[in-house]
Amino acid sequence: MANVVIPDAVLVKDYIGGDENALASLIKRHQSKIYGFIYSKVTDRDIADDIFQDTFIKVIKTLKCNAYNEEGKFLPWVMRIAHNLIVDHFRRNKKMPMFRETEEFSIFSIMSDNSPNIESRIITNQVENDVKRLIEELPDDQKEVLQMRMYQDMSFKEIADITGVSINTALGRMRYALMNLRKVIEKNNVVLTN
Repeated sequence: MANVVIPDAVLVKDYIGGDENALASLIKRHQSKIYGFIYSKVTDRDIADDIFQDTFIKVIKTLKCNAYNEEGKFLPWVMRIAHNLIVDHFRRNKKMPMFRETEEFSIFSIMSDNSPNIESRIITNQVENDVKRLIEELPDDQKEVLQMRMYQDMSFKEIADITGVSINTALGRMRYALMNLRKVIEKNNVVLTN
């Protein structure tokens, strides 16, 4: 008899329904991908083990509280949890800057990290590539303002002068660009790493 692969969504439902083995199957199925992702960022087995365990503790808590609603998107959801825990790890260890909660999209604060350590460089490069790809989906006027502001470090006055619009219009385009960027990220369930 051929082995039937039970979809993640069914295993999640079974686990929520009380079948502990369903979670074991999910972990076994995705362990190497999730652990590999974590290890590639922290490059330390002990830390990777801790983050891997913390990831599944969060998964279990969320599932037990019936707060899981990512239909058929189990792996991307777990990867997002792991990614957030990796960011928390670097933040705690001062290897990554704290996110500044400003009007500008907080992911850009990662890019301003000039520290020489390899973890920051890896994350910065991946995030930059993902963000650049997402920016391409924006309307041209918003893309232009965002690129001038983020990559050329221009003031809104300079942007307004170059693009021939008022400062308020430049600010508005930036705000819309950031709102649209957030929408694209949420719509595509993007984890801002690869």
